Amino acid sequence: MPVSSTEPRAAPFTPYVALRHLVRAQPLTVEPAASVREILLLLDRTRADAVVVVDGGSRVPLGIVTLQDVLRRIAIETCDLQAPVATVMTAGLITMPVDSTAHQASVVMVRRGVRHLVLTEADGSYFNLVSQTDLYTLPGAQNADLVRSILAARELATLVALAAEIRAFVARLVAERVSADALCHRISSLNDLLSLQVIELVAGQFDLPYVPWCWLVFGSEGRLEQTLATDQDNGLIFVAESDEEAATLREAFLPFARAVNEALDACGFPLCKGNIMAGNPRWCLSAAEWRRAFSTWLESPEPEALLNSSIFFDFRALYGQESLVNDLRSWLLARTPSYPIFLRAMVENTVNWTSPLSWWNGFRYERDTEFPHTIDLKKHGSRPFVDAARIYALVRQIPDTNTVERLRVTGEQGGIVASELAALIDAFHHIQRLRLEHQVIRVAGTVSNRVDPDDLHELDRLILKEAFKQVQSLQKRLIREYLSA
Repeated sequence: MPVSSTEPRAAPFTPYVALRHLVRAQPLTVEPAASVREILLLLDRTRADAVVVVDGGSRVPLGIVTLQDVLRRIAIETCDLQAPVATVMTAGLITMPVDSTAHQASVVMVRRGVRHLVLTEADGSYFNLVSQTDLYTLPGAQNADLVRSILAARELATLVALAAEIRAFVARLVAERVSADALCHRISSLNDLLSLQVIELVAGQFDLPYVPWCWLVFGSEGRLEQTLATDQDNGLIFVAESDEEAATLREAFLPFARAVNEALDACGFPLCKGNIMAGNPRWCLSAAEWRRAFSTWLESPEPEALLNSSIFFDFRALYGQESLVNDLRSWLLARTPSYPIFLRAMVENTVNWTSPLSWWNGFRYERDTEFPHTIDLKKHGSRPFVDAARIYALVRQIPDTNTVERLRVTGEQGGIVASELAALIDAFHHIQRLRLEHQVIRVAGTVSNRVDPDDLHELDRLILKEAFKQVQSLQKRLIREYLSA
């Protein structure tokens, strides 16, 4: 890919990388006074397929001109080549913050049916353009019919049926031995599209307050690491000028939020047993109330606060005013390093982990009479990676929520040897793949994250042992960096 003029960083392409960090072409822009002829010459010289029209002073994007559009208007509408660019540009741009992820951009492109997105800085100024070509892992790349069906759905019953098709599609991918990272991204992309349709469908049934608001997702959904066994973890954030106004707005949002929760439950996303859902008044909060909630946890690292941190600190925006979520994340990342006691408690809680490996390198099983001779791949496998990556993200103020991306950036900033970092990531992916394979087999069961090593292929058993060794290595690193002093 071409190189960006702003904070260039040759980041590997993943669905979770911030768009700012993708290797990008030099921004191609013109001012409103430019003529159609100038646009054509520019596109021909640069071999680009689009150019953005920006205000000369503020750098705010005003419109976009694609080669296809301008040629069509010349051919069909006999456009004057000396006419200003405003006569051929498309206004009403679809923009995204430059720190949004490639995953978010992919979902927006699919939902809006566009080939380009304009990326902007926090002040609204133009950063660059991202296209479908740049994001070659679009959610619809391998399942176009399913994506089209989701986007066309106008009834909940249709979405319920499509949710079952998503699970069947993922099961086929698992059988084909598709990689764990590709599987999780595919699941998250399709589930996002489905959830967005659910929220939009339900929102049309309510007279919602006319204030900025956003639907939040937490936990595995917030990390884009959903498997086939996942319940709801969500919330709602909105703007309020006072606590009194917040209370009034909350009462107005709650019926809508509960309806969304019920609709998602019907689609196969079970209601959260801990009631961490937007329909719970505790998690339908103003921006100020969310800040107070996070502050309370940071200031009092009790067991409940640590449990909450493992869920709520992995938040991302799903539907609505994304800037509310970005502002909350920036506030949290700037504030957290000021609470070393909380961070230390998180580390102590994370390293309090019993390895499933015995001293002779065999498997050690929990004394669980209900599920004997099994290992919980979530509790003993993926969770230690997730928890460690979250700590690094908070300490190093890394905005990413995805575990692999957090580890990758940590490796860049912390000087982890490339081979060691690759081993950590591969170990996490292997455990995630085993979880998904087991969930497909036991899709109707209740022990979706438990596996009997004797049921695994010999090679999978060996790799699983190595994966658990990587957990031990990661935990030793945490102890050395944060608990040895």
